[in-house]
Amino acid sequence: MAENADGQEKSEDPTAKKQSESRKKGQIPRSKELTTFFGLLMSIIGLMIFAEDMIQVITAIMRTNFTVERSVLFDSQQLILHFKPELSRMMGALIPLFLLIAVTGILSSALLGGFNFSTEAMGFKFNKLNPAKGLKKIFGTQGLIELLKSILKIGLLGSIAVYFLWQARFELFGLSKESFPEAFVHAMELISWQFLLVTLGMIVIALIDVPYQIWTHTQQLKMTKQEVKDESKNVEGNPEIKGRQRQIQRDMAMQRMMGDVPKADVIITNPTHFSVALQYDPEGSGAPVMLAKGIDLVALQIRNVAKAHDIPILEIPPLSRAIYYSVEIGDEIPAGLYVAVAQILAYIFQLKTGEIDKNTKPDLSNLPIPPELRR
Repeated sequence: MAENADGQEKSEDPTAKKQSESRKKGQIPRSKELTTFFGLLMSIIGLMIFAEDMIQVITAIMRTNFTVERSVLFDSQQLILHFKPELSRMMGALIPLFLLIAVTGILSSALLGGFNFSTEAMGFKFNKLNPAKGLKKIFGTQGLIELLKSILKIGLLGSIAVYFLWQARFELFGLSKESFPEAFVHAMELISWQFLLVTLGMIVIALIDVPYQIWTHTQQLKMTKQEVKDESKNVEGNPEIKGRQRQIQRDMAMQRMMGDVPKADVIITNPTHFSVALQYDPEGSGAPVMLAKGIDLVALQIRNVAKAHDIPILEIPPLSRAIYYSVEIGDEIPAGLYVAVAQILAYIFQLKTGEIDKNTKPDLSNLPIPPELRR
């Protein structure tokens, strides 16, 4: 497995950030064999498509130029005027084939790795002039693999070419007995078919090279565990700092919540594990709202603040748990608890108006709490 300069093992797959940075640098998987295959394939297909027009143009040019007058050959101005239309006809016949090959080369190169334009890859790098790195590529693992691919390519394609020539040997020998136009067309057909078969043999090379290039690219981008940790810190931030930030946010939220407790009309407790602070605005149209809630130490702090501000505290364990688990801070209580909370608020408002004494304890043991809200 690959190692970095510090000797650490690169055992981790590249992250999305690492892959994005490599694309910006122009480091993407490419297969020359795949591009070559499609380039040769479209070249032969183009030859087959445009062969008739090209043969007609070439035949006409040869007939015209083999019958040129002597006076034209020794007059440079007339010679230029004579060849100018011939060159135009030749270019007109070749341009469609050239365009087909050029477009195929661009598209086929993007089949693996996609389209990618990198200014960094275009820049000059002095380390590329390092002869040691050049020798390492030639005599290293990569050089050995390229050598094996070349041997396989020459052996396979050479065998296909030799096999075709052997099968077509009688047709090749018979070309000398055919007249010029027919022999030329026949020879072009034989060349085209041989070219096509050799090109199809490139499929085997491409099928080997494409997975190899993808694997090699992935191996080059692999990271050590430390590199993954460092990148995570850079992207997401230091875990310790993030933990401290979350703690500060929790503290600020706690301070805001405790600052709302004095606005509450009543505190309902469990009696020690849970505490919830409710507020109700008789002039408003909404239901009672929970201003604060907490368990254990936070519940104790809510009770202490309530005592400091003379807010009534009622010990109703089932209701405190139901409100704690079903309501978030700042939200209204659910409809299922309206009746139970209304009985409590009625008692609180009677205390505030002096209709009943503080020592009068109401019977709140059988408050209606729906089964789905009980905890």
